[in-house]
Formats: sequence, structure tokens, C-alpha cells
Amino acid sequence: MRRAGWLGLLLLLFAGPAWAEVTLTFYAHPGARVRDGSLLFPHAFVQATGALDDTGDPVDWSAGFTARNPGPQLLFVRGVGVVAYPDSRYVGEGRPYLKLTVSDAVYRAVRERAAWWASPEGSVYDLRRRNCISFVADLARLAGLQTAAEPSMKPGTFLEATAALNPLAAWREETAPEGVTEAAAGPRPEGR
Repeated sequence: MRRAGWLGLLLLLFAGPAWAEVTLTFYAHPGARVRDGSLLFPHAFVQATGALDDTGDPVDWSAGFTARNPGPQLLFVRGVGVVAYPDSRYVGEGRPYLKLTVSDAVYRAVRERAAWWASPEGSVYDLRRRNCISFVADLARLAGLQTAAEPSMKPGTFLEATAALNPLAAWREETAPEGVTEAAAGPRPEGR
């Protein structure tokens, strides 16, 4: 009986928030297509999932930076930018390029920085110089990653080059369990 009590106590200690972690994943969305009557543009964004180590609170947050009023005028003038929060369908259509586990402090710093991008000071959008790629690059550097050269208007190319600079964080397909064929394991991201 005493042994079972100690085992239960050990399980409680190991099952607590100490096992929690937050994972940041950086995505590019291919865009250049129409879905539900909306034209989707190429886009970069970040997703955070997991749980905070210090509280155990769940984390499920995604964000990208885009123009408040997209249109051809952005080829010539700056506009107002907004931090947009993609839904799970949009995230699922994206291609992951980088994935890393971060501390609670880094996650909170990333969220604070994203909030700054949504502020009047941070919300300047420039299609060629300060766009969704600038946003994810800023957050990636905050998380400790090296980033490829900016500015860019090709999210996938930027994230691919950034993944090459950070091989330990570069996206890798999860291996399927033994006996599961590739077709049964589901679709693979493009180019992998």
C-alpha cells in the first residue's frame, strides 16, 4: 500500500505543468487562389500550441500581419497593417517551414511583440518593405532564430531560406508508425 502511495505521488509530480511546453511553427500560405469568394494572397504567419510550463494553461494562438485594405494601391503607397488571426482551416492549408519549442518567457515576448505590431506605432504596412514576412522574421529572431535577407515578397522562399539557416528548427515530417503506409499517413506538405 505504501509503495502504491509513493508511486501515485511520483506520477502527480511528473504529470504537472513541468511537462508543459509551447511550440512555435512558422508557416507560408501559397495564396494566389480564390476560396469562398475571397482572393488569397501568399502569406506568412506563426502558430503557437501547447501549454505554459509555469501555469499549465493551454496555448493555441496564430497570427500574421497584413494590410487592413488590400489592393493595387499598395504597389505605390504604404497602408495601415493589422495583425490577423488565421482560423484552423487556413493554418491547415499552410506549409510549415520551422518548428521549435520555446520557454514561457519567449512565448510571452512573442505575444507582446505581436501586440506591438497591432499598435498605431507598429501597424505601418508596406508591401515591399514591411509585410507579413517582416512580421514573422521579427518574431523568429525574438525566438532565437537566424533569418534570411529581407525584404521579400515571397513568404515560402523567405521561410525556406530561414529554415536552411536553422537546420535544427527546420520542419521535418513526423515518421509514420510501423505498418502505416504513406497513403494512410495522409498528405505531405508541398515540396517535401
